Amino acid sequence: MIERTLFTPEHDMFRDTVRKFIEKEIAPYHDQWEKDGVVPRELWLKAGEAGLLCCTIAEEYGGSGADYLYDVIVFEELFRSGFSGPGFLIHADLVATYINSFGTEEQKRKFLPKMVSGEWVGSLGMTEPHAGSDLKAIRTRAVRDGNDYVINGQKVFISNGQLCDVLVLATKTDSDAGAKGITLFLVEGGMEGFKRGSNLEKLGMKAQDTSELFFEDVRVPATNMLGEEGQGFYLMMQKLAQERLAQAIRSATVTETVIEWTLEYTNQREAFGKTIGDFQNTQFKLAELQAEAVVGRVYTDKCIELFMQDKLDAVDAAIAKMQLSNLHCKAVDECLQLFGGWGYIWEYPICRAYADARIVKIAGGSIEVMKTIIARDMLKRLR
Repeated sequence: MIERTLFTPEHDMFRDTVRKFIEKEIAPYHDQWEKDGVVPRELWLKAGEAGLLCCTIAEEYGGSGADYLYDVIVFEELFRSGFSGPGFLIHADLVATYINSFGTEEQKRKFLPKMVSGEWVGSLGMTEPHAGSDLKAIRTRAVRDGNDYVINGQKVFISNGQLCDVLVLATKTDSDAGAKGITLFLVEGGMEGFKRGSNLEKLGMKAQDTSELFFEDVRVPATNMLGEEGQGFYLMMQKLAQERLAQAIRSATVTETVIEWTLEYTNQREAFGKTIGDFQNTQFKLAELQAEAVVGRVYTDKCIELFMQDKLDAVDAAIAKMQLSNLHCKAVDECLQLFGGWGYIWEYPICRAYADARIVKIAGGSIEVMKTIIARDMLKRLR
């Protein structure tokens, strides 16, 4: 196996802290959270107290000012555990990053300390019933009225939607301007007219709340605009590579994890007088997955390195997202098959991993969108 050289002994110590937090504060309760369809707010406060939220945020805004690898460690250990309920990635890697990168000083001081502490939960409001990957097609409107904007519209499939206290919301401020008519706002959970719909029942990730959100004449101060009017699409495009990298990190980690589970299981389970792991079919299946997982991990780690150098472009991120998402889904499918009937039983982690996996071909941009990005880049070389 190729050694991962990105991480220092200090990173390894932090990883141990994250693992202990998961064992103590998440593992004993996650089954109940799956039934509830939501993670309690107390967990967010405990995670904040333990220093697991928004690790890269500067000390002046309540964070530790750590490098991006600390956030990566939190995400990897959550993915490795198989507990998909806590929406820490969206909170830290997307919402806090948007505010930290594009917010005013006033916005940073207002929102970031509460996000670092876990007092406020962050969510990203982009997808609508008629606009998923095509963000230019959103219909949620924001109309200027004095010192406020009045927002009307609807969002769907919003992770952390039931809990969120701050929402980075994509709106149209000019319906005729296409991408140049999109503006982002920071909408606060208690604002009048901001209503949460049902907590959607999903195929997987059952403990993570996912909601419809409705906006009925929500008055948002102009000071809550993120960036400038009409800049929203440009700002979102700047962060898509980071979002897709996070999806690749998730898929690389889950792929490695389910291979480990399956290797252990097949070398214990017996059939026809020997272990399942003794059959050549089992060995070949796991060997193929292991080889693909190693290649995927090396590429993902290279993308992490490029991102930390501010060199990760949209095409490299799309390649990572596409390849690792496909591998993720392949791995959980083939590994579940080696578990036989027990793989179809919910109490087995491989069953949960299978159900949780399908979203990775959709979230952060569909596989088809990734192919389009890659193909366009290839065609550019011919011109």
